[in-house]
Amino acid sequence: MKNFNRPGRLATFVVVFLCTVVSAMAQQLGLGQRTITAPVEDAVSYANPKELVIADIVVTGNQFLDPNSMISMSGLKIGDKIKVPGDAITGAIKKLMDQKILEDVEVLYRKIEGDQIWLELHIKEQSRLFKVTYDGIRKGEQESLNDKIKLPKGRIISNTMIKNTQLAVKRFFMDKGFLNVKVRIAQITDSTRGNATLKIFVSKGPKVKIRQIVFNGRTEIYEQKLRNKMKGTKQMRFGRLFTPSKFIPKKYDEDKEKLIELYNKNGFRDATIVSDSIIQNADGKTIDLVMNLEEGPRYYIRNVTWEGNYLHSTEILNKVFGLKKGDIYNPEEIQKRLEANPGQDVSSLYMDDGYLYYNCRPVEKSIEGDSIDVEMRIFEGKQATINKIILNGNTKTSDHVVMRELFTLPGQKFSKTEIINTQRQLSQLGYFDAEKIGIQPIPHPEDGTVDIEYTVEEKPSDQIELSGGWGGFIGFVGTLGLVFNNFSTKNITNLKAWKPLPSGDGQKLAVRFQASGRQYQTYSISFTEPWLGGKKPVTFGINLSRTVYRTVDYSNFYTRSNSSALNFLGSYKNTGVTVSLGKRLKIPDRYFVLSSALSYQRYRMDSLDLFGIGYPNGVSNNLTLNLTLSRNTIDNPQFPRGGSSFSLSGTFTPPYSAITGKTSFTNSEDRFKWVEYHKWMFDASWFQTVAGKLVLSTRAHLGFLGRYNQNLSISPFERFVLGGSGLAGYGMFALAQDIIGLRGYADRALVPIYNRLSTTDASQTTGATNTGVASSLGGVAYSKYVMELRYPLSLNPSATIFGLVFAEAGNNWGTDAPQKKYKDFNPFDLKRSAGVGARIFMPAFGLIGIDWAYGFDPLPGQTKRSGPQFHFTIGQQLR
Repeated sequence: MKNFNRPGRLATFVVVFLCTVVSAMAQQLGLGQRTITAPVEDAVSYANPKELVIADIVVTGNQFLDPNSMISMSGLKIGDKIKVPGDAITGAIKKLMDQKILEDVEVLYRKIEGDQIWLELHIKEQSRLFKVTYDGIRKGEQESLNDKIKLPKGRIISNTMIKNTQLAVKRFFMDKGFLNVKVRIAQITDSTRGNATLKIFVSKGPKVKIRQIVFNGRTEIYEQKLRNKMKGTKQMRFGRLFTPSKFIPKKYDEDKEKLIELYNKNGFRDATIVSDSIIQNADGKTIDLVMNLEEGPRYYIRNVTWEGNYLHSTEILNKVFGLKKGDIYNPEEIQKRLEANPGQDVSSLYMDDGYLYYNCRPVEKSIEGDSIDVEMRIFEGKQATINKIILNGNTKTSDHVVMRELFTLPGQKFSKTEIINTQRQLSQLGYFDAEKIGIQPIPHPEDGTVDIEYTVEEKPSDQIELSGGWGGFIGFVGTLGLVFNNFSTKNITNLKAWKPLPSGDGQKLAVRFQASGRQYQTYSISFTEPWLGGKKPVTFGINLSRTVYRTVDYSNFYTRSNSSALNFLGSYKNTGVTVSLGKRLKIPDRYFVLSSALSYQRYRMDSLDLFGIGYPNGVSNNLTLNLTLSRNTIDNPQFPRGGSSFSLSGTFTPPYSAITGKTSFTNSEDRFKWVEYHKWMFDASWFQTVAGKLVLSTRAHLGFLGRYNQNLSISPFERFVLGGSGLAGYGMFALAQDIIGLRGYADRALVPIYNRLSTTDASQTTGATNTGVASSLGGVAYSKYVMELRYPLSLNPSATIFGLVFAEAGNNWGTDAPQKKYKDFNPFDLKRSAGVGARIFMPAFGLIGIDWAYGFDPLPGQTKRSGPQFHFTIGQQLR
């Protein structure tokens, strides 16, 4: 007792007593949280589990997650009777951890009273991503990686996410040739915010190149052919620039599949790569690839039989199929003959007649030695009729403009070939992205009909030409041109349709203005309606043009003051109007078009001898009728991959000399008052895919200018001038001459050597003074041949870009002497050239091209080769 009388011991007793009371009260009232709790396993015995009823569940440790959601995910509910410890508790922990959002889970008890238990779910949330940083790589590589792995801020960081990120980064650099790249990821956690930074350490090492590729077991196919097939896996060699020899695992796997495809195409159906090895060389920078091949025998087709064919006989099917006994067994070629050559395969035989549900499955029926019997098992089905057409995606172009171009109409039988033809027709309109025209047949077997859904994507089709340049003595020349390729005249009065002009009806309106002060001016406006009347494909067009060109007195050009006006010596004016009609024909097929054009041109020369023929003053009238027969099956106007285009045209003036009987004239003005000639032009183009995206383009062009009366010289108008880009130059294009491009030679440089015409021979205008002079008169016949290999760099409709290599040759011939006729014409006397170039098609500006060409032959009257030339073009060049 006397111990308690000491003040220190008494104070200690009071403190202990108070703590005990407070603690007891807290436990009784449920306060104090984790200061009084213990794991369930510590509160009960595993040897003697108890059945308890859950009185309450609380969640602690959460920062972002909803507590009610956590309780729901655990599977525990208030009022449930559970064994403690038991499966309910361990199951709850497993369910929560399976969500992949928690780092740790504890199930604790707050108290136990009688048969009731108060539970606490204490969770530790996984950190959320704050940012990603890199170590060991450039900024550009970091940006590319961020685009590739796409780790958004706030995402929960899990072990799986870290592992996948590590693999993605490693794969990224391996695809760039860094085969030995090492990637480590460190997680830097900010515990106060629950966030973390992922720091990615990258050690790229050197790029690994392929020193050599070894094919063991190869006997039947040339080694070089195998190497060529491996487009993405190349071994090192001197001069390799465009196909680097870096090792990329993904491309290597693709190339191994291509090797097997090559063997299969050549009849080796059992060919396989038994094993392959990647051998790291001692330098750490190169590897050797070793592939062990097992080619197996080459197989041949022995018999082809047909099963299930009732509509077409075996003889007809064999004829269309084309493969016969003794041909190499090639599964890919078999499939192509069955369904991959529209209009010429077996499927077209059925599906072009409405048999939409047709199916043919080739089966290897028997294999004996190196021979295979193939059975074609056909299901013909029943015919399907087109029920309706569904059109989606034409946000600008009116429905009727698209629908009138379709070859598949409601009520017709389903036709595979006509669907493909429709796709080509829609791409030629130029209003839609040709790469994204979708066609989806929607069959209805219950009633034997099919709906066809066409999906298009509009692309900009209007063009603007806004440019300026220095034209030598002409000075600055400005150009403004506007082409609206999808114009609508019926909406002109609808102000809401002006965006910026009314559009959607497929009409074309073009306006162009080019000028350099008063010295040179040209204006033109044209309008085209492709469906005159709206019911038939009859094209109507009208064009108006006006050109003024004045020659300048250059004697005081540099000495005059800036305010002094130019002194003009002479001028040339040209006013023209053309009205045209064109119609699609049904025979020989629907791709033929017959068009006609009536044109009037009025030329006025004032003190300007344009052609050097002694005709400086006067007015010439040119009234012509043009007839053109053309056929066009090109699949894409911007970058054709297949198809052809042919055109034969004749242009005729009235035969004035035959009508009047007049062959003698007192002066040149009287002689050329009405221009007289007939002119023939032939143009042909072919396009064929060679391999992949590589396209071969070949073209041929011929022209001939004739006369009705052999006693008169050939007209100086409408002659041919070759050379350069094909652009006529300022003012020159309006001189009624055909300017034909020929790369590798200067613009307008290829003209025949003429005797300069004398003004004294008024009857014929064919004098012979100053012989051997090359003039601008031009030729009366020409030919040109072109071969190009094209490869697309971008097929994006906003900028279609392709590169090309080319070889071309051409020349023109002519004489001013009537008695010599066309004696100088020699189709083998051609001016040759070759080079490289690029084309960029942008909807707003049209086609822009640049070429470098080397001319192998001298110009007329010269002995030195033309040599290298650069050429720039604007617009689609016809010839």
